[in-house]
Amino acid sequence: MANIPSDLRYTRDHEWAKRENENVRVGITHYAQEQLGDVVFVELPKAGTKVTAKQSFGVVESVKAVSDLFVPVSGEVVEANTELSKKPEQVNQDPYGRGWMIVIKPASVTDWDQLLTAKQYEEFLAQGAH
Repeated sequence: MANIPSDLRYTRDHEWAKRENENVRVGITHYAQEQLGDVVFVELPKAGTKVTAKQSFGVVESVKAVSDLFVPVSGEVVEANTELSKKPEQVNQDPYGRGWMIVIKPASVTDWDQLLTAKQYEEFLAQGAH
């Protein structure tokens, strides 16, 4: 499978999570943006918003569909990528870089341990995950 960075963790809803000191940066995977097609709008929560793992934290809209975004770890949003409101195409162009969505200060480390490794996510996709 192409484009599954090994240093990230993943959800079955196709979000990625990256540890950055005590925080976790979140976005959607290359696979997810590919399935969506051209992203035209992204709705994200404001800093200070409490989020719960596996619950919706926002919406991404593409020419094909509107999809909920799901939280990989419970905690508090400390930063949202406001650039995406002006340049939603960054989600397609650079999903693991400039297309990131939110940064969360996790409430506990146990949620992290539930996320898929790159190898597990690759196997999940190979089984025909949607």
